[in-house]
Amino acid sequence: MPKIRRSRKQPPDGWELIEPTLEELEQKMREAETEPHEGKRINESLWPIFKIHHQKSRYIYDLFYRRKAISRELYEYCLKEKIADGNLIAKWKKSGYENLCCLRCIQTRDTNFGTNCICRVPKSKLEEGRVVECVHCGCRGCSG
Repeated sequence: MPKIRRSRKQPPDGWELIEPTLEELEQKMREAETEPHEGKRINESLWPIFKIHHQKSRYIYDLFYRRKAISRELYEYCLKEKIADGNLIAKWKKSGYENLCCLRCIQTRDTNFGTNCICRVPKSKLEEGRVVECVHCGCRGCSG
C-alpha cells in the first residue's frame, strides 16, 4: 500500500496512532481519482474526492478540538503537510459553519446571483419534500 506523501521531516509523536486511518482514506482517495467518469457530469466525478477530503480534515479536526487526542505539534504537522485543509478547519471553528462541507459552497463568485450554495439554506426554509443537492460537492445540506 502506498504511503501518505510526507516531507523528509520526521513526524511528531502520536503519528503512528493516526497513520492507519489516514492511509485508508488516502487509498479511498486514489480509488476515487481513478474511478471511471463516463456518463457523469463534470462536477459529479469530483464529488467523491470532495467527500474524502472532507473526511480527512474532519478526522484531524475532531481528534484535536473535540477529543483532544493529538498534540498541537502533530495537528500543525498535518496542516503543514496538507493532510488536512487548514482553511476548512478554520471555518468549522466559526459559529454557523460547524457542518460546512466544502469552501466552494460559501464562495459567492461561483453562483449566478452572488449568493451561497443551495446546500447552505436551512432545511426549514426549503419546501417540503424537496431534495437539495449541491452542484459543487454533492452535499445534501450542510447548514444543519
